[in-house]
Amino acid sequence: MNGNNELQLIAGTANPAFAAKVSTYLGIPLLDADVGRFPDGEINVKLNGDIRGADVFLIQSTCPPVNQNLMELLILIDCARRASAKRITAVIPYFGYARQDRKDQGRVPITAKLVANLISKAGADRILTLDLHSAQIQGFFDIPVDHLYARPLIGRIFYDMVKSGAIPKEQLVAVSPDLGSIKMARAYAKWLGVRLATIDKRRIDGETTVSEFVIGEVAGCAALLVDDMISTAGTITDAARILKEHGAKTVFICSTHGVFCGKAREKIAAAPVECVYVSDTAALSPENLPEKVKVVSVSPLVGEAIRRIHENRSVSKLFDVI
Repeated sequence: MNGNNELQLIAGTANPAFAAKVSTYLGIPLLDADVGRFPDGEINVKLNGDIRGADVFLIQSTCPPVNQNLMELLILIDCARRASAKRITAVIPYFGYARQDRKDQGRVPITAKLVANLISKAGADRILTLDLHSAQIQGFFDIPVDHLYARPLIGRIFYDMVKSGAIPKEQLVAVSPDLGSIKMARAYAKWLGVRLATIDKRRIDGETTVSEFVIGEVAGCAALLVDDMISTAGTITDAARILKEHGAKTVFICSTHGVFCGKAREKIAAAPVECVYVSDTAALSPENLPEKVKVVSVSPLVGEAIRRIHENRSVSKLFDVI
């Protein structure tokens, strides 16, 4: 059966709940795999099933603990390659190290490129991921990359609000929390057919930023802050405060990756926002999240992309589904 290019799903330990949802969507069970640790912390992997000649999809986000999950992914890829898989697709819903994508000062690495090299050299034949911090990271890979957007699922919430009249279209404004996220915010604005605004953010040091000016009109409006990820939540909550100071009636946040490091949960709980929508690309414990955080699963999107890749069908048709 495997010789006929059977689709096989293998999950790492980074986000097992997400992998289970993808498995359910596709109606294909996850291959039994033992992923453990030796006493010294080294990762040990064994696949308990035949994948010779199979089309293998390894589901593993490189969310915190980033280094552990990345190393596990590399070992899983090597294991599948040595088990004679016909093709290996690394499904990385959240791609860590993506912020280190250029030399913005002297004597620093471009770690996103290094990680891309490691994944390729380990034996992956293609990559499937969502909302990279910088879209040009796709070019760091010497193998095909399918880059999905969570907008059709997370943005659907606001599309429905506008369509139902809960938020009049003329009152909704898509807002970028800084200039680096303006492309993503512009995509939401265009997709929803609403206005665009951005916040001018000034970096003080490696951990401190100050948001000072709003470019665009937000007074009396429902502001939709759009970003690819929430890490420490400093930028996004500071942006929410600035929007309220400039007269925004309500503030919503939508972000693809809810990483929530450090005091992010406390900052979000105290922020002047109506609701925060994130996807499940990174492992989240609902009981540890502020009540205003809502998790939208993107597993159907990833599952459908896996099906289309396996069947050699177009993935781009998933970009703007409503």
